Amino acid sequence: MTDPHMPQLPADRRLASLDLTRGVAVMGILAANIVAFGQPFIAYTWPGGFATPPGTADPWLWAAQFVVIDGKMRGLFSLLFGAGMALFAERAAARGQGDLLQLRRLAWLFAFGLLHFYFLWRGDILASYAVCGLLVLPMLRWSPVTQIGAAMTGYLFGAVSSALVFGGWWASGTDRAGPASEHLDAQRETAIAHGGGYVEYVTHAFAAHRWDWLDGISQSFTETVPLMLLGAALYRLGLFDGRIDRCAQARWALAAVVIGSVLTVLIAAWAMRDGLSYTGTLLAQYGLQPVARLPVIVGFAALLAPWRPKSGAWFAPRVAAAGRMAFSNYIFTSVVMLLVFQALGLFGRLDRMALYGIVMVTCVAMLGWSQPWLARFRYGPLEWLWRSLTYGKRMPMRKQA
Repeated sequence: MTDPHMPQLPADRRLASLDLTRGVAVMGILAANIVAFGQPFIAYTWPGGFATPPGTADPWLWAAQFVVIDGKMRGLFSLLFGAGMALFAERAAARGQGDLLQLRRLAWLFAFGLLHFYFLWRGDILASYAVCGLLVLPMLRWSPVTQIGAAMTGYLFGAVSSALVFGGWWASGTDRAGPASEHLDAQRETAIAHGGGYVEYVTHAFAAHRWDWLDGISQSFTETVPLMLLGAALYRLGLFDGRIDRCAQARWALAAVVIGSVLTVLIAAWAMRDGLSYTGTLLAQYGLQPVARLPVIVGFAALLAPWRPKSGAWFAPRVAAAGRMAFSNYIFTSVVMLLVFQALGLFGRLDRMALYGIVMVTCVAMLGWSQPWLARFRYGPLEWLWRSLTYGKRMPMRKQA
């Protein structure tokens, strides 16, 4: 049965706006994750966790990342994942296929996520996305209005709950310099990077962080599921395919980004006045920022959606190509970061500005290889593998001349 809310696209046609927005998100996620790649994991949220001495500009660099990047790129990716699920369900239904195909797709994503977590980097989000996607799947049948209502209720419930939990921890006055267990793990991470090897790196992931991916799911559940559901609703309402008036969409999107960003600046200023303590930065990131970043996430998506790659342009088509290969590029960055920080021994030795330099070089590489690859092949390498496993057959890879 055809869903009246769904834009009916040919089975082989892609939504360029989804690809381009996904390309921005996959590069932005690297910027968000680079600290956890190149420094002990405790430094991901807390600047005091850096193994390098802090510079005078570091608090301001932390604040800039907090306002522009942190939480927004992951949220944007979650929104797009939900939109992608709705698009996949639409096309599967048009072929007479049900939810089983989507279930297989999510099951293989979960497997990829666990392999990524244990053998490349324990900051994986794929396993979490697979589990959250499984929960969203039956909700795809709801009307867009119901989806938005449920998404907002769940998101706000999670935001308030997190604010109470992390606010209570901060108010207790304990662990302002971080728990001792986190510091011990940071020392172990650094020792492995400088004196161990890949086998020891993987062994540590299994021994010390075997079930951390479950913690990641539980911590992101009330954010990721609502954002996926919201993304599905916005896709069905026409945010990504031009059915909403572009001028009106741009106006409310810009207003949302400005309002959310102003609120985030105020939160960053509070955290800096608090001395960027461990519990203060956790409260800022997970307790206070969720409400402020929601309008920014939706606003970013709405601003990027009308932007179409033009024939003969250089930048936008390459960003869209990086987005079409977002899965491959996401894993590709983990492999590259493993080589840079573990194999070359740069872990814990680069300050924040130098880490941003690594991000720039890697993003240029993404833009450089994605479009030439897609000029020859139908899919990115991991997209092809994922698709073949989902459909249970070897999919055609090379484009016909």
